[in-house]
Amino acid sequence: MIRSLLPNLYLGRHSPGPLNSLTDVPGVLVHTESINKPASATPRNHAINTGVTVILPRRDWFHNACYAGYFRFNGSGEMTGSHWLDETGLLNSPIVITNSFAVGPCYSGVYEYAIREYAGSKPADWFLLPVIAETCDSYLSDIAAMAVTPEMVVRGIDRADNKRVDEGNTGGGTGMTCHGFKAGTGSASRVIEGVEYGVTKTYTVAALVQANYGAKRDLRVGGVPVGRIMIERETAAEKKEEERQADVKMATKDGSIIVVLATDAPLHPVQLQRLAKRATVGVARVGGWGSNSSGDLFIAFSTAEKIPRAPEFSWKPTAAQKVGVVQDTTINALFEAAADSTEEAIYNALAAAEDMEGPLGAAKAINHEELKEIVEKYQSIDTGIN
Repeated sequence: MIRSLLPNLYLGRHSPGPLNSLTDVPGVLVHTESINKPASATPRNHAINTGVTVILPRRDWFHNACYAGYFRFNGSGEMTGSHWLDETGLLNSPIVITNSFAVGPCYSGVYEYAIREYAGSKPADWFLLPVIAETCDSYLSDIAAMAVTPEMVVRGIDRADNKRVDEGNTGGGTGMTCHGFKAGTGSASRVIEGVEYGVTKTYTVAALVQANYGAKRDLRVGGVPVGRIMIERETAAEKKEEERQADVKMATKDGSIIVVLATDAPLHPVQLQRLAKRATVGVARVGGWGSNSSGDLFIAFSTAEKIPRAPEFSWKPTAAQKVGVVQDTTINALFEAAADSTEEAIYNALAAAEDMEGPLGAAKAINHEELKEIVEKYQSIDTGIN
């Protein structure tokens, strides 16, 4: 999305995958579902704009785990299942992203799917800790309506596919804002040349974000202080008082960002924790700095290995599987790709979003023409902006 709007914008030295999306990583599947209801169509008489994003590391996620790791940049948010990720480095669940009040229904939805498929009428004799993450959409959605249901997650798991992820006002990002503008869901990917057992091979690193953080004044695009420039122009134009008050209200709205990183490069859990940390670089480039009330939670997983969830039990420590691991001294390009794809995914969330009205106010999408004019102006002259 941002590439078509700003074709000369520098987004790193690595090329995107064919879809420029999380689903460029082989085997990864995604589904988004949104709820959009005007106030007149709701029992509480407040607009609802919310949803669910379901990410499957692989179709057989229940039987075969992925290695995974996470990073907490700032902890005013929820990501369930994180203790088990710390303990084992294994992801045996979909990753579901939604609004702050919908963690419970989404948690139940993963269980409802697993019971339907793997227990039926029999007692469940398996262990499962769903991974659910959230950001708050209360500005643009009546979060107290509790509109998200477990059935949405079940549908999401059933319908997840490898098409390009929908962006902007969709899925868990439906009612989210970023840097004072309407935002939501965004995705991007990078393809890197690697070497596996002496043979040249390409690896993919991709990001999906649910962007709901930041102040307008801090927004940067390609290093250009777009937010500050827009504010200066608005001040010079002496905006109407009601528009100014709306901006003040949006400025006090704080939020969070969830970043999901996927790769098919063979990384072990500690390396994936390190990869997840690099999402911070992408967030910072756009203007995020981890405010006190922001939940900035990042998770990374690798599809390179299939780790059986229930191998035969033994009291004897048993090594039954060999796994490949990237050498740490050669990991830099993967770190770079994680930062670059996170940065672009946030831009895509902003560029794809559309204006939205909610119970506490309105959020406007960023003006494409103004964004293009500002960035291209600074690209045409070397201003030394940093």
